[in-house]
Amino acid sequence: MMEPNIELQAFFQGLQRFGITLGLERIRQLLAHLGNPQNHVPTIHVTGTNGKGSVCAYLASILTACGYRTGLYISPHLITYQERIQIDHQPIELVDWWRILERIKTTVEIYQIPITEFEAITALMWIYFAEKNVDIAVVEVGLGGRLDATNVVMQPLVTVITSIGLDHQERLGNELRDIAREKAGILKPNCPLVRGPVPPAAAEVIDAQALALNCPLIAITPPVIQSEGVLHFQGDDYFIPLAGAHQLINAQIALEVIHQLRQKGWNLPVSQVQKGMAQTRWPGRLQWVNWQGKKVLLDGAHNPQAAQVLRHYVDAQNFQPVHWIIGLLQTKDASGILHHLLRPGDRVSFVPVPGHRYHETAYLQDLAQRICPGIPSQTATDPGHALAAITPPYIPIICGSLYLIGQVLKSISASTF
Repeated sequence: MMEPNIELQAFFQGLQRFGITLGLERIRQLLAHLGNPQNHVPTIHVTGTNGKGSVCAYLASILTACGYRTGLYISPHLITYQERIQIDHQPIELVDWWRILERIKTTVEIYQIPITEFEAITALMWIYFAEKNVDIAVVEVGLGGRLDATNVVMQPLVTVITSIGLDHQERLGNELRDIAREKAGILKPNCPLVRGPVPPAAAEVIDAQALALNCPLIAITPPVIQSEGVLHFQGDDYFIPLAGAHQLINAQIALEVIHQLRQKGWNLPVSQVQKGMAQTRWPGRLQWVNWQGKKVLLDGAHNPQAAQVLRHYVDAQNFQPVHWIIGLLQTKDASGILHHLLRPGDRVSFVPVPGHRYHETAYLQDLAQRICPGIPSQTATDPGHALAAITPPYIPIICGSLYLIGQVLKSISASTF
């Protein structure tokens, strides 16, 4: 394994000081000096408030099962940065990560381009996928769409908008129409758009942009559930391995993308698509784990729409009673999330999210009392301490931030050795 020099490590860590800066000028300038690798990678481009990660996971699993060398780009990571860049389910090797980052560092310093961490990783992804000659890449938008660093791909095979809800309002706007406009920024002329179910105001904006760019529009409607965990699509049945009724919609979106690829001549046999769908894994989303001798549900529900989905799943499973362990970043709508999650009879512990700007646990505790008066609540230094204090019959559920979920999964991995 290549050990990066101190200078290279400092360069990567120092990129965080630029924060998140939306805009395409810097990434385009950087990629131009690196030979525009993104132009050599056939791409499916996916955005949405919720569901985009699951759709990407389905697509990557299906395409790999069909024999295509498939790149996958996601964010954030749960445990290591290398998870963000994968080929056929295998994260990028550290030797490649640091080798390509060295090239990016040199280019940035020569041309004085003030890139962000996300822009550096995105450029790294394009270079890696181009070097490895992937047949196709499934690329998840980091934030928004129009000004996201991934939006340098000029001729995607298919674009996808999974859902529209309120999240990242500080950067994308406070109205659904504003957010929809930003997401619709990934649309490209004549490129098919697969759109999930979205509110009417958002659909109006997205569909108008699709019409203006002559994009064939495939609007998904919620499927009729015939049997739990099985999706009937175009005459065939597909087993859906990810939990929650919302995953049937995400799976249908993915299958419609596959249908669009078939129409472009891609060889995607139904039997292999079924196999790839059934093999899909997406950690940290409605995932059951065993930790400290307890069965625990993990879910990265970090906005009101995702919290509503999580609560729906909990109610559908008839979990009574629930003890929530929640940590939230400061950028998240804590009030909206807690309104969806908390019910009389629940208990809740609030924890920090180390390494990130998070809502103070005392603030969340006070907010919980206003939203669900009388709910037993407490603060804890970390999820492990909170979990240790939970006793039957309470079901522990850890949620609120994917970074928090990653911390838990890392702790579980460490405890198995």
